[in-house]
Amino acid sequence: MRRLTPLPALGALALSAVILAGCATEQKRVLHFGMQEAPEGKSLVWPAPPDVPRYLYAGELTGEANFRTPEREAVDGVASFFRWAVGLILGEKQPVTLQRPQSGAVDESGRIYVTDMSRQAVFVFDPQAGELLVWDKAEGLANFAGPVGITVGFGGRIYVADAELGIVASLDRDGNPGQSMGRGVLKRPTGLAYDPLRQRLYVADTYAHDIKVFDAAGKLVRTLGRAGEESGEFNYPTYLAFAKGRLYVTDALNARIQIFGGEGPEFEQKFGLRGLYVGNLVRPKGVAADSDGNVYVIESYYDHLLIFNAAGRFLMPIGGVGTQTGKFYLPAGVWVDNRNRVFVADMFNGRVVVFQYLEVGG
Repeated sequence: MRRLTPLPALGALALSAVILAGCATEQKRVLHFGMQEAPEGKSLVWPAPPDVPRYLYAGELTGEANFRTPEREAVDGVASFFRWAVGLILGEKQPVTLQRPQSGAVDESGRIYVTDMSRQAVFVFDPQAGELLVWDKAEGLANFAGPVGITVGFGGRIYVADAELGIVASLDRDGNPGQSMGRGVLKRPTGLAYDPLRQRLYVADTYAHDIKVFDAAGKLVRTLGRAGEESGEFNYPTYLAFAKGRLYVTDALNARIQIFGGEGPEFEQKFGLRGLYVGNLVRPKGVAADSDGNVYVIESYYDHLLIFNAAGRFLMPIGGVGTQTGKFYLPAGVWVDNRNRVFVADMFNGRVVVFQYLEVGG
């Protein structure tokens, strides 16, 4: 193989690159959603004009590429050259990216947590620290095998439902696993939701066709529902959400959303019709609710985000199959943060798409 530069010089190049790269990364990286970079335009809204827009495209999360360092003209240019040179020698470092995102949550500090079934890990997009973290430990030295649901729970800890391990993992803010819950009790845990008032963790146990309720000590305190088609019964429940004192359950193979409230909580209402039209449910997955009571449901079979009002009346869709902005390919989870940003785990497109809800009167 022909050598372009003597080895000692290459070593000097590598050393220089390390030094300059260190200088270039002294600046804190910024979490960049890329809202203005959609190839379809800079202001994508739903519904389209002339209707009054209710949702604005706010960007997407794909991984390491979302964190960018502010440009530092001369130093940054020289460092880029040396990074290129070292890349020729050592090979390009592959960026860390989402592969098959499933679900997510956002904590009070703005940290965004995303489960990735293919990567068998939790991705943590931390805007304050300016970094992307990847947590792969579920319990002790055991890695995640099938992380699906995730929520911020007791004392700010992060809880992850691992469908393959049959547990709910408990992680601190540094990703260190603690004592898991549900081992030997859960058959296939998927969705998670947390009630901060009563301090209860709800777990959708898909194969058991029920919702199991745990306290802070990991003790099973109640079971909601059983297999069936009647109100309060389930046929493979999957994703969960908790908002304004109400528990939302995706009753997947009954093609409906069930809502529980009150002290129990007890069954309150259900909505969703099986069918072939946009707004019908065939294979519902993720569910979430915003501050105005709008309910978001992922219809994975038809690749849509469906939006309903608090009474369960269908309002509008976003999506359809595709790779373009605002389209999805087998989406999974949906969640809403305290700024009414709506996050969609666009699973087979390997991204999380973000929409901003434009509140009525806003």
